[in-house]
Amino acid sequence: MAEMSGNHNQSLDRALAIVEAAAKAGVNAIKLQTYTPETMTLDVDGPDFYINDRESLWSGRTLYDLYKEAYTPWEWHKPIFEKCRELGLIVFSTPFDETAVDFLEALDVPCYKIASFENTDLPLIKKVASTGKPMIISTGMATVAEIDETVRTARENGCKDIILLKCTSTYPASPEDTNLLTIPHMKELFNCEVGLSDHTLGIGAAVASVALGATFVEKHFTLSRAEGGVDAAFSMEPHEMRMLVEETKRAWQALGKVNYGTTDNEKKSLKFRRSLYIAKDMKEGEVLTEENLRIIRPGYGLEPKYYETVLGRRVNRDVKKGTPVSWDII
Repeated sequence: MAEMSGNHNQSLDRALAIVEAAAKAGVNAIKLQTYTPETMTLDVDGPDFYINDRESLWSGRTLYDLYKEAYTPWEWHKPIFEKCRELGLIVFSTPFDETAVDFLEALDVPCYKIASFENTDLPLIKKVASTGKPMIISTGMATVAEIDETVRTARENGCKDIILLKCTSTYPASPEDTNLLTIPHMKELFNCEVGLSDHTLGIGAAVASVALGATFVEKHFTLSRAEGGVDAAFSMEPHEMRMLVEETKRAWQALGKVNYGTTDNEKKSLKFRRSLYIAKDMKEGEVLTEENLRIIRPGYGLEPKYYETVLGRRVNRDVKKGTPVSWDII
């Protein structure tokens, strides 16, 4: 799933271009974020409302100004949804308050995403769950107890289908801080599908998550990091998203099942195993020795495990170099 976030840079044309690029990259879904600056925070010039982390991509900005730049105008949702559906993409959004849920219901979204920073907003969880539609919930920062409370609230208020996303709420996130081994544990603990909301750079973490049971992968997406945008620094470009789509699909296919022995496609390769062959021309009655008996490819002779068994035995006919050893020549 490609997360557009604020990478449209306040241009509807760019937003639609992002949708088209995502479709060409092969993603299954596009996600928006539905809020306004006023539904996210207060327009207050005070220390609580400043981002003062010097390592943050948004250091020195007020929350209100950041959300004012990043939000997707609500009047854009309909044309973006229409473009997605035209291209065969699933399209949905993250609501950040109850008014956004009502708005998205009017657009007939098929499901809802809950962001990590809202996963403890139980009134919002109740509102979304009451629609009866599937919920995809990022678990960044949440303790097991908080996730349990969120999941129980969702289920008790009408949500039957939940996907939990392992998420590290730093931007970008480091692989060392991603803890993908949580995925199978979370899946067993909460008895639901689990995926990854991935803020790391590259595709390594996402591919590894699939090997651990993730069935949903979310990545931020942009046309070009060089063109900027509030989330551009940790967003994937089209060629990277195509690679992510291809490699996670390969990872999923490669999981297969527990299997030993020869697969159907391997059967034709059996002939290239090693086996016992006559390495020199021999006359009837001559003894098989280390000089005239070899373990080589291909595999038409006796298996190598019989090497010591046949050493010292005599051939019962003339045999030429390159003859596969079988019991009927001994």
